[in-house]
Amino acid sequence: MTGWRIIFMGTPEFACPTLRTLIARGENLVAVVTQPDRPKGRGQKLLPPPVKELALQHGIPVIQPPKVRDLAFIETLLDLKPDLIVVVAFGQILPKALLDIPPKGCINVHASLLPRYRGAAPLNWCIINGETETGVTTMLMDPGLDTGPMLLRSATTIDGNEDIIALHDRMSLLGAELLAETLDGLKAGRVSPQQQDDSLSCYAPMLKKEDGLINWYREARAIHNQVRGLAVWPGAYTFLNGQTLKLYRTSVGDGTGLPGLVLRAERGVFEVACLSGSIFIEELQLAGKKRLDAASFLAGCPISQGTQLANCANGDI
Repeated sequence: MTGWRIIFMGTPEFACPTLRTLIARGENLVAVVTQPDRPKGRGQKLLPPPVKELALQHGIPVIQPPKVRDLAFIETLLDLKPDLIVVVAFGQILPKALLDIPPKGCINVHASLLPRYRGAAPLNWCIINGETETGVTTMLMDPGLDTGPMLLRSATTIDGNEDIIALHDRMSLLGAELLAETLDGLKAGRVSPQQQDDSLSCYAPMLKKEDGLINWYREARAIHNQVRGLAVWPGAYTFLNGQTLKLYRTSVGDGTGLPGLVLRAERGVFEVACLSGSIFIEELQLAGKKRLDAASFLAGCPISQGTQLANCANGDI
C-alpha cells in the first residue's frame, strides 16, 4: 500500500465513521490506537471500544496503551514511522512528544466550530446553551486544549427539538466527510492552517451529574434545551415525592403557574410550569423503573394536578 502512513487514534462510536472513511479511501493505516477494554453492564464484562472492533474487522493492528505518555508507547509509535496521525474522540490528552512524531502533524476532528466550544463536551453544551448552529473543525493539534491551527470547518444548523443523540450521529458523519476533504486538500496543497482567534473561544467542560438538575425557576426553552443536551448522560432530572425523575424528551408550552407545578397529568399529557412558559414531558423515567412515554408513565403512576416537582429530594423548590 502506498501513500501517507497514517495512525488513527479514536475510541467511541463517534470516531467510527471517520475510520470507515479512511479504510474505504484505501489509506495506508499502519495502526489504530484506542483506549483499553473497559468493564460494562451489570456483569462488568470487559468490552472492547467500538473503534477496536472496527479495526480488527479490517485486519488493522490495534494498540491500547493505558497512558499515552508512557515512553514505551511513544517508542512504539516512533518505530511505526507515521507521516500523519488522525485523532477523533480518543479520550486522553496527547503529550508534545507524541504530537511531534509525524512530520505532517496530528489532525484532530473536533465537534464544534472552533474557536468556540473547546473542550470535552462541545455538542452537549451547544444544545444546552440554545445554539442554532454548530459543526466540525479539522485542526492541527498542539499541546493546548483544542487551540491548534484550523484546517477546514463545516457548519450545520441545529433544530430546536434535536437532542444530543441525533446531533451526535449527524456530526460523526460530517466529521468523516470533512476529514476526507482535509486530506485531499493537504495532499493537493489547497489547505493552509489558520490560527484561531482566542478572543472568540468558549469552554465546553466535561459533564457532571449535577449539570442535569433542573431548576424550574428558568424559562421553558432553557429547561427544554437542558433535557435535549443531556439525554444520554447524566439525564436532566427533578424530584417527584422524593424520588429522582429523569426527563428524556420534552416540548415547550405556554402554560403558566408556580415553577415546578404540574399543570396537567392526564390522557398522556404531562405539563409542568416553568418560570416563564411550560414544558410537556414526553418521555421520562422514575428511579428504579423503566423509561416510558408520558401516557404509559401516567397510566402506571397517576399524578395529581397541582403536584410540585422539586429541586432536591426533600421537596424544596
